[in-house]
Amino acid sequence: MNVRPSSRIVTVALVFLCLQAGSLFAGTTGKLAGRVLDVKKEPLPSANVVISGTTLGAVTDLDGYYTVINVPPGTYTVQVRLVGFRSFIAKNVEITVNNTTKLDLALEDEAITTADVVVTAQRPVVDVGSTSTVASISDNDIKGLPVQELSDIVNLQAGVVDGHFRGGRAGEVQYQVNGVSVNNLYDNTSTIRIDRSLIQEVQVITGTFDAEYGQAMSGVVNTVLISGGESFSVHGEAYAGSFVYPSGGIRGLDYKFRPTSTQSYQVNVSGPTGLPMTYFLLNGRRAIFDDYLYGTRVFTPMDRANFFQQVPGTETGDGKSVPLGYTREWSGIAKITNRSIPAIEINYQAIFDILDGRTLSNNDGYVAFRLEPDGRTIPHTKSIVHGIDITHTLSPSTFYTVSIRENYFNRHDWVYDNFYDTRYDSAGPPLAFNRLDWEGGNVQGVDPSRNQQITDTWVAKGSVTSQVTRAHQIKVGGEVQVTTLKFGAAGTLHYELVNGNTVLERHWDDQAFPGQQLYKPVSSAGFLQDMIEWNDLTVRVGVRLEYFNPRAKIPGDLANPADSIPGAPTPPPVNATKKYSVAPRLGVSYPITERSSIYFSYGHFYQLPNLGDMYVNANYSRLGYLQGGNADYTAMSNPDVKPERTVQYEFGYKQAVTDFLGLSVNLFYKDIRDLLGTQFINTYNGGQYSRLANVDFGNVTGFTISLDQRRIGLVSTTVDYTWQLAEGNSSDPQETARLAEAGYDANPRTVPFNWDQRHTLNATIQLSNPESYSVSAILRYASGQPYTPSIGLGITGQTETNSGRKPNGFLVDLRAEKYFHLAGWEMSVFARVFNLFDATYFNGFVFGSTGTPDYSTTPNTDRTTLADPTRFYAPRRVEVGITMNPNL
Repeated sequence: MNVRPSSRIVTVALVFLCLQAGSLFAGTTGKLAGRVLDVKKEPLPSANVVISGTTLGAVTDLDGYYTVINVPPGTYTVQVRLVGFRSFIAKNVEITVNNTTKLDLALEDEAITTADVVVTAQRPVVDVGSTSTVASISDNDIKGLPVQELSDIVNLQAGVVDGHFRGGRAGEVQYQVNGVSVNNLYDNTSTIRIDRSLIQEVQVITGTFDAEYGQAMSGVVNTVLISGGESFSVHGEAYAGSFVYPSGGIRGLDYKFRPTSTQSYQVNVSGPTGLPMTYFLLNGRRAIFDDYLYGTRVFTPMDRANFFQQVPGTETGDGKSVPLGYTREWSGIAKITNRSIPAIEINYQAIFDILDGRTLSNNDGYVAFRLEPDGRTIPHTKSIVHGIDITHTLSPSTFYTVSIRENYFNRHDWVYDNFYDTRYDSAGPPLAFNRLDWEGGNVQGVDPSRNQQITDTWVAKGSVTSQVTRAHQIKVGGEVQVTTLKFGAAGTLHYELVNGNTVLERHWDDQAFPGQQLYKPVSSAGFLQDMIEWNDLTVRVGVRLEYFNPRAKIPGDLANPADSIPGAPTPPPVNATKKYSVAPRLGVSYPITERSSIYFSYGHFYQLPNLGDMYVNANYSRLGYLQGGNADYTAMSNPDVKPERTVQYEFGYKQAVTDFLGLSVNLFYKDIRDLLGTQFINTYNGGQYSRLANVDFGNVTGFTISLDQRRIGLVSTTVDYTWQLAEGNSSDPQETARLAEAGYDANPRTVPFNWDQRHTLNATIQLSNPESYSVSAILRYASGQPYTPSIGLGITGQTETNSGRKPNGFLVDLRAEKYFHLAGWEMSVFARVFNLFDATYFNGFVFGSTGTPDYSTTPNTDRTTLADPTRFYAPRRVEVGITMNPNL
């Protein structure tokens, strides 16, 4: 028997108009909520709402409302049943991390027909319930884009410029995996690199964020990783590629096709372990990358030249081409999930990344080691994030989570592992000729530097989430971090000229040559968050309390920092003080129609400076040499600094212009205070030195406009434009000290930050047939960032910091993929092109005299830089690959 057309229209209309992502709440799961009515719009109590394939569900209350919490992100089928009514099945219901997905529907009387009502839901083009700017990118969204790592995805979001979120300094973003921080506290960057194949969903918050998130002033990136399931699954991917560009041109390079300069091989295996309700996931990846610039092994470290006569020694190198920028990487994940205990899920996961290699960048050793590449240090990085997560569902409305993680990072950079390796003695320091064809190129020796940085952080985090009433969802929790930080020189190799001979001296942690330092700071935090969903109004209010103990000492009297000035007070060093901060957060969203809403958010956000800045140069005894009238502008570290602070304001409007086109506009302002900067201290004997303190400031004003066009036929597009003005007194903590050392005016003044990119435009275009093919492109336009001209104005000739603007830039990346079946396997072949039009510039290096990388007004002075092609943007790169998914 057919369904009445009028009833069908009512049912489908309710689903398509009311399936919308609602309020934001922190965690790694989402929430499904809504109301069940009959066709007369009367509430239906006691209806069963079940998410198929899970044990999750709810029963409607007397007013027909229901809530299902703690739903993992993904796409589900939702079934609604009630005796006397036709069952309702909604397919393709998308649950996203930290969002409420609303599904309101109407059940029809069973007397009409016994057939189920089946509809396919669609994600709305705008999130009319969000209280701030949040982008949720699913694995399906990522699949069709020319991106490989998490950082590629993040940099595509509105308001993000090279890792800077809405004009903030680098290191102001909290990176989380499954709801727990993975930041390396030494520099506040992510401990691990995450490949696209591991990602279930990424949430990028560039506006204000909830009280659960701390130690971040500019944004949050929360990544939820894939898990094993009930069925056995295998996925493999392999690709290879090369840079493709013409010889000559502005880069002046002789092109050689190297089809295996880029290689990647990876496999995912997941499924049941054979134990009751226990599932596993294993992923492994091997990646090889050789950058476009090569040197030639003409010399080896042990060669010797006659510098008096400018005659090289024996050229013992094998003449092979050697990439000057490269990576060799092993990475992957091991995860096991157990649900055998009723209402409890236990996960253990370990993510690892082992990386050898160096980044090719301007003035980073190309000229110096292009003839003798074996004399360079070899950076090696090993990182692992592992731990256990427990989720216990106490009732349909309450659950708690407990996580214990270790974030371990170890990076060392040296030529030979053994500090006492005799090859250091035999090779000597790196030395270069001034001969024109070899200018600046080393012909013997090794780099003697030996640096290591280890961060080992244990994190314990717990929270309780409860839907205490229909309108209030409360979340309360806290976390503790205990860090062991070790860094510095793993022994110092110092070459001295004695009687005309170079002699190697070894120093292991003495006053003149300090070794590795060890600190063990402790931090903790607690938070309370309430999400209020009352009728059409959403309010998010929360507060966060943070504590930090630096567990370090500072001089008892800063005017006598090394206790070395005769007759001056000599108090002993004192403990750095413990720090506390209270951060309130508020967000309000009000849908003014079913298709549009306005929102406002406000919050205080605190973050400790990078621990590296706080501790690296904190041994004040080295200032014992400082005499009256002298100055030392190498800024001393300061373990006693306060947390930096940002107050953010955001106002936005969202509108579903049509069923397939969404518009979002938001305005934002950030008041940034207590940034780390340089403070000058006068000593009792008339000397002066600098140290880091909370003296810098800044502000950011801007707006973003975003358009999201859902697929019509074969085509879908997104466009976002960001205008922002990011200003402050300095772009990094050392900038004021550098001005003073150069003899310039170091008084604070407001100038554009280095990353003040006034105009940013990102666009994606995708042409796809999900069963056959997909073609996508990413287009990026950026206006020029500031630079400091080398020609000054006025009597002193001082240049005004960041008073010039670099050229604009435009990049296009492309991906094409063809899907097919072969011998029972689902397969695809794909191609990716990065920098499709071989652009040579995109907000990189420029000469201070011209504002362009192409030429300098002082070519004789800058001839070494003019010979260095790394001042230009990397050339076009093409990759071709295959994916394989056997049907098991």
